[in-house]
Amino acid sequence: MRITLGRNLKRELIVKKSLLVVALLVCALSAAQAQKITAAGATFPYPIYSKWFSEYSAAHPGVEVNYQSIGSGGGIKQVCSGTVDFGASDMPMTDDLLKSCGVKLIHIPTVLGAVVPIFNVPGVNDIRFSPDVLADIYLAKITTWNDPRIAKDNPGVNLPGDKIIVVHRSDGSGTTFIFTDYLSKVSPDWAGGPSKGTAINWPTGVGGKGNEGVAAQVREFPGAIGYVELIYALQNHINFGAIKNASGNWLKASIDGVTAAAATAKIPADYRVSITNAPGPNAYPISSFTYLLIPTQPKNAENEKVIKDMLSWCIKSGESEVSTLSYAPLPESLQQKVLQTVYGLP
Repeated sequence: MRITLGRNLKRELIVKKSLLVVALLVCALSAAQAQKITAAGATFPYPIYSKWFSEYSAAHPGVEVNYQSIGSGGGIKQVCSGTVDFGASDMPMTDDLLKSCGVKLIHIPTVLGAVVPIFNVPGVNDIRFSPDVLADIYLAKITTWNDPRIAKDNPGVNLPGDKIIVVHRSDGSGTTFIFTDYLSKVSPDWAGGPSKGTAINWPTGVGGKGNEGVAAQVREFPGAIGYVELIYALQNHINFGAIKNASGNWLKASIDGVTAAAATAKIPADYRVSITNAPGPNAYPISSFTYLLIPTQPKNAENEKVIKDMLSWCIKSGESEVSTLSYAPLPESLQQKVLQTVYGLP
């Protein structure tokens, strides 16, 4: 009897070990077969992309989406060189950039967002910035917080005589493009000087890498001013100012203000459009679309179907989540147009 029980126990242990080995082999095989999608680019939409890609991967076992938040300039370079499956940029690529790119790309707008002027002025929580004043701060023509031109827009605010510490991006940045695109529209001196781009020759200031780096610099230095995407100001609890829009109204960034800025835009077939300084009483002036840059011929053919499915998921399921991170969703009519573009990808 004891011998029989011993043999049964031994057989049971052998079966369990065999099942464990099989399970480990299945896991290893699944890991080996996992489809890995790589992407890189803009920090502006990183919070929502991180959420989307994580949720998509969780809902689709065996798919991994690795997005590196390195700035729009880096994203354009990597997708054009074929280093990643797709890129991301807040700046719609120019014709020259598209021609010089090593692959043919399609712009897919995903969400809308706002760039805000953040500041660290001791004892002051709200500041209004006229467009020309904001430009002249970054042109180093206005250098102290109690400058008469700032004071004029902020009656009753006790502005200190502290020196203004200008903070800008140190990397190639779509957020920089949006900000300088706006300054170029509202300031002839800016348009004729530094102009617009993902990386420019800054007249003054110190650099921070990514929206995160600019936010950290402004938090650290009293007297600092910078520009970041709205969610970074909210997450870091940094004060941000109101801006006078094209209709002469003072507005702080909001989802409604970004939506109003997009409402009057004429969207071209390739989606490349600027909506900074948009008309309308409720339009927030430093608003923008952000884009995924999708190659028409994927570097990895096996990932083509997954990327198309992921893009359609982002539009059909992801858009409903964007307002929780202070982005504005694409208008419904535009969502349908984008879906048609996605379905039509080769």
